[in-house]
Amino acid sequence: MTRKLTQILTTVLKTMMVASLLSFSAIGHANTLDESPSALAMTTDALIVRPLLLATTIVGSAVYLVSLPFSLLGGNTAEAGEVLVAGPARATFMRCLGCTRSGSKHDTVEQPAN
Repeated sequence: MTRKLTQILTTVLKTMMVASLLSFSAIGHANTLDESPSALAMTTDALIVRPLLLATTIVGSAVYLVSLPFSLLGGNTAEAGEVLVAGPARATFMRCLGCTRSGSKHDTVEQPAN
């Protein structure tokens, strides 16, 4: 029984570590992007990366709620919220499909020459 519990905890810990590493590497500034991702990048992003980032956002929200009393005492609630919740949420929802940086991808409008 103890060995099975150890294996489960090890698997959960490894999964959380990979998810947090993915989310922290994907956090960027919200600015206009000039990326043109391939079909493979878009597929990988949609099927693997986004679900992991969503899980990271959910776990980060839970960690934020648990650590909130300590953050209030330390005076760094905004920083904790940014790192644990807002950053992963931006990486999950504010990024074009297949892009590597967070931000919006805007279409450019060309002006006619005079």
